[in-house]
Amino acid sequence: DVQLQASGGGLVQAGGSLRLSCAVSGITFDDYAMSWIRQVPGKEREVVSCTSKSDGTTNYADSMKGRFTISRDNAKNTVYLQMNSLKPEDTSVYYCNVRTGPIGYWGQGTQVTVSS
Repeated sequence: DVQLQASGGGLVQAGGSLRLSCAVSGITFDDYAMSWIRQVPGKEREVVSCTSKSDGTTNYADSMKGRFTISRDNAKNTVYLQMNSLKPEDTSVYYCNVRTGPIGYWGQGTQVTVSS
């Protein structure tokens, strides 16, 4: 049973920082790339960042480059998202995601609210 447990969201002032974590179980974690995706209710999902399974390759949406950093600890089966210089437009529910072939698994999401 694949499970993703996201945590670390909260309320922060603009310019502040948060670190999200996503603990994964039920898969061989280091066999898969991991992603963070965010969604505001009523709007389309937005891919925030992805990290490869083992070679350190990362990708970011343009609006997050230089502010967000994705990382993973394969020994702990956990992926992180360090978010700095947060802006009100970063307010969203953040989800971690893994695709194992045709199947995608999602965590429950963690709310990030950035006040101006």
